Amino acid sequence: MTRKQRRLTLIGLAGLVLASAVGLILFALSDGIAFFATPSEVASNPPPPERRLRLGGLVEAGSVVKDGTEVRFAVTDGKAAIPVHYTGMLPDLFREGQGVVAEGKVDGAGLFQADTILAKHDETYMPKEVVEALKKSGEWRPEAAAEGPAPETVTR
Repeated sequence: MTRKQRRLTLIGLAGLVLASAVGLILFALSDGIAFFATPSEVASNPPPPERRLRLGGLVEAGSVVKDGTEVRFAVTDGKAAIPVHYTGMLPDLFREGQGVVAEGKVDGAGLFQADTILAKHDETYMPKEVVEALKKSGEWRPEAAAEGPAPETVTR
């Protein structure tokens, strides 16, 4: 083997190792990626059951049902509502009519199984994604909320 062939072989092996490392990293991170969606987007184009996402909107008035640590409620953007099931402690500031972001997966029946709930932190906070989604749907009321500090996070 000549020096040129050895150098090309070494460069080829290094490229293969680098490509394999990048592939493994991307595969490992794929479960941690959660895209933001509004209830209208989820209703019109349901994601596959294995895809994690963040569902953002307002907690629908009259939809909160608590049974111990299990909570069922609906998230709405004014056009569509998605039922959410969460087991665990809710943030203290979670209530009807307020902004919320739920992270989890939609099951085959269309029920959003949340494992994390992000609630507004004070009376003026609403997540940026929720503000933008509500503005698009025409439901945005700037006097009711403005962007502020980071949300309170509860994870089970």
